[in-house]
Amino acid sequence: MRQLPIWVARPAARSGPTPASGSTGRPNGVPPLTRRRFLARSALCAGTVWLLSGLPHPLALRAARQSRERLVLTEEEWELVEAITGRIIPTDHEPGAIEADCVNFIDKALAHEEAALREAYAAGLQGVDGVAVQRFGQRFLDLETDEQDAALRAIESGNVQEWPDQQIAPRDFFHILCTHTVIGFLADPSYGGNRDYVGWKVIGYPGPMHASGGYTTEQMIGTERIRTVWGAEVD
Repeated sequence: MRQLPIWVARPAARSGPTPASGSTGRPNGVPPLTRRRFLARSALCAGTVWLLSGLPHPLALRAARQSRERLVLTEEEWELVEAITGRIIPTDHEPGAIEADCVNFIDKALAHEEAALREAYAAGLQGVDGVAVQRFGQRFLDLETDEQDAALRAIESGNVQEWPDQQIAPRDFFHILCTHTVIGFLADPSYGGNRDYVGWKVIGYPGPMHASGGYTTEQMIGTERIRTVWGAEVD
């Protein structure tokens, strides 16, 4: 089973009786929240919001198609954003945010339709490094992965007195970066992320079928295999 993203990995505080020893705490028949299931749910609530919100991103789309060169993020910021996304959706037996090139998606979005968040990103990234230095004596990129996760969990909680007095709160920055990471992992690759369809492969999404006339009746009932946009065939 794949490790969950860090912001959903730990159980939420419970009210009421504690489950008996050995109990999962879930109603009978409810499966555990695996990475695949979490991201599939995110595809509905995040990717759809981005692509169908009525605010298309033609400039970011064009830029992502033209080049992977940095447009907004400095070299240091690019490396830091890439490292953070790599802890939000880490690589294990399946590819994660780094393989999906989520940082490229974020850079192109900040260069164009999400330009209003550029200063918030600059301030937030400074805050991440500040927390890392204050807590562990090194910049975020130089930390061990468990230390990186600890720093990000503290930022997610908002309980970071080390956070600089800047224009964005730690929890707000973490939420923005998480949202962009999940969208970059799951959105159409033409937007600069989801490189080689790795996000769609992880969640089992074959790609949009409208260009090929939609699903056949046989595909819908499972008697005919579905051909994915990357050329593989799946049940």
